[in-house]
Amino acid sequence: MKKGRCWIMEEKKHILTAEGLKRYEDELYYLKNERYKEITQAIKEARAQGDLSENAEYKAAKDAQRQADARIEELENMLSNVEVVIESEDSSVVRIGSTVRIKDLELDEEMEYQIVGSSEANTDENMISNESPLGAALIGTAEGETVSVQAPVGEIRYQVLEIGKREGNKSDRDTESE
Repeated sequence: MKKGRCWIMEEKKHILTAEGLKRYEDELYYLKNERYKEITQAIKEARAQGDLSENAEYKAAKDAQRQADARIEELENMLSNVEVVIESEDSSVVRIGSTVRIKDLELDEEMEYQIVGSSEANTDENMISNESPLGAALIGTAEGETVSVQAPVGEIRYQVLEIGKREGNKSDRDTESE
């Protein structure tokens, strides 16, 4: 047996906005406290029907339990290694948590995105990852600057039109003090 170096890979930090952290904590709470009770009740009712070998309700409830267990484990792992980005009042440059309005210079189209960590990215809600080609190009830019992004169709150029904070990101504490 050879003694050698032990390589320990450090787990990647999950970068979240405060809003994203709360959303994942709420989901974990719901799964552990409400959803799990629903699943447990469904399993109990299905068992009461007798023969489990051909009981579709029992199999469906056990599948739901496995899915909930997997999601709980995923959320717990993520939340155990999280870095919350403190949103800055300074909107002079794009950073994680910023909302940025940009213009595709070729198509003359405007778009608005919030830059978030990869765990929060959701293109349906215009939330793009800081690790995506566009998100990475935008980080650190100021209003009026132009960035280029390599895409399968070639280079796409965008101009930063406006940098701000996403509406609704203020906490209750911030709202009360205004």
